[in-house]
Amino acid sequence: MILAYIDPGSGSILIQVILASCIGGIAAFWGRIKALFTGRKSGGEAPKADEPKKPE
Repeated sequence: MILAYIDPGSGSILIQVILASCIGGIAAFWGRIKALFTGRKSGGEAPKADEPKKPE
């Protein structure tokens, strides 16, 4: 029988890594997440140099 033991220090580091990954993922894709709920396109793309700007 193999028993595994995680001490409190390792457990807290594991929880920190999981939480930081979730928060980092949300921060990286915030524009897309916001666009999903508001129904707008995410404005993260800049116009290319050879394309003319659209009049507003």
